[in-house]
Amino acid sequence: MYKLNTEEVIQKILTPKVHFPNAAFEQYQGMGMSSQRTRDRLIKRLITQGIENLEVLEVMRRTPRHLFLDEALASRSYEDVSLPIGFGQTISQPWVVAKMTAFLLEGEQRPQSVLEIGTGSGYQTAILAQLIEQVYTVERIEPLSCIAQERLARLKLDNIEFAISDGQWGWPKAEGVQFDAILSAAAPEAVPEALFEQLKEGGRLVIPVGGQSQAQRLMGYEKRQRGIKETCLGDVLFVPMQAGVVK
Repeated sequence: MYKLNTEEVIQKILTPKVHFPNAAFEQYQGMGMSSQRTRDRLIKRLITQGIENLEVLEVMRRTPRHLFLDEALASRSYEDVSLPIGFGQTISQPWVVAKMTAFLLEGEQRPQSVLEIGTGSGYQTAILAQLIEQVYTVERIEPLSCIAQERLARLKLDNIEFAISDGQWGWPKAEGVQFDAILSAAAPEAVPEALFEQLKEGGRLVIPVGGQSQAQRLMGYEKRQRGIKETCLGDVLFVPMQAGVVK
């Protein structure tokens, strides 16, 4: 199968006019340092850094990252860096968002459901909600979840279910529930067994591993009949996965 080179990917993604999923996305496109031109520069950078999944690039191109940050940081929205969102948490670096999302989509079967550990700002949630039929997202810090829900509502994304819970236990609302894909935006020292239990056979889990006191690696797991296949996707730096709920 022919593989597009970097210049061909740039041409394919950045040449067409942006297609918005609804009018709300178009309404929040921004201007100046949060404009479409600035967002396109970020997408070009991601492509040159090896992000090749066209669906992920297209969705990130139209999603207003500045909407998920405080106004004081809006001018930095399209830098390829993580940024603070309060409560000691961060919005993930765009390259990491793209890498994690692409890993989930590139399994043998297209995921129809995804569990996100760490709603945070809601930006990663917005990316997943445009690519996967149903998103379930868990956040341990209730004020962050409330802010994220308000922002996602502005974009008219209605295929998301929220929960306030300790992410180490996965989705808290039903016994025996399983998901086609799981993405964690917090780093445990070792992957919680509950996440593997809630992953369907054939499903994929992507998670930073290493906690606070260790070097962290972004790990991808695929649950197979004979066991778990693991892939290292690179070195990363995430906030540690913590226990308990903050009201």
